[in-house]
Amino acid sequence: MSGLLKLAAADAEDLEMLSARLQDAVGKLKDFVWLPKQRRFAAMVNRFRWEEAKGPGTRVRAVLRFDGVSKVQSANIKQGAPDAVVSLLAIKFISAGESDPAGTIELALAGGGTIRLTVECIDAELADQTGPWAARGKPDHEDRK
Repeated sequence: MSGLLKLAAADAEDLEMLSARLQDAVGKLKDFVWLPKQRRFAAMVNRFRWEEAKGPGTRVRAVLRFDGVSKVQSANIKQGAPDAVVSLLAIKFISAGESDPAGTIELALAGGGTIRLTVECIDAELADQTGPWAARGKPDHEDRK
């Protein structure tokens, strides 16, 4: 399939690019998986294609993976609800030190939830897995009162 996005991230700037492509991606909690023996964290999500956001836009199924992960923590995420759908708002890197490649990658979820990955360095990839389909609507971030 042509037009499938595949991006890698090796530094904080690259991670910002992945974050922009993944804003408003949705997935079930059971599709966010840590494989400790492989030191990998992966997530299968339905990504809104901001790069093609004409009209209501389209979505694709995509895999996000992080390697070199030594620990995974979560906050404000309902445990025991594998079918709960979460929406990814942003991904950011918090460095362990100025010249240290290690740090924490934080996945910020709608509703205040977070997933924190302790990593030895930034080693991430985003890869679309399917062709696009029509989105139900374009995500809206207008202030609601």
